[in-house]
Amino acid sequence: MKTAISIPDQLFEEVEHFSKKHRRSRSEVFAMAVKTLLEKEKTEELLAALNEVYAEVESPEEARLREKTKRYYQRKIIKEE
Repeated sequence: MKTAISIPDQLFEEVEHFSKKHRRSRSEVFAMAVKTLLEKEKTEELLAALNEVYAEVESPEEARLREKTKRYYQRKIIKEE
């Protein structure tokens, strides 16, 4: 798909230099940049969701279960050695 965009002259010069240095077309450079931006946005959204989940305080029941599981796997590993 073709599209037209307006960018500052300095940015155009940087893209032009980059595209020549890396033997890519300007279109490829812009497509790579947009793809990177979109992936970064998805990553930030995922990180925010994970931070929200892990920010919740662990209930006493969850803490007991985590400790019980940890002891179970410690014994299992020692037994296998």
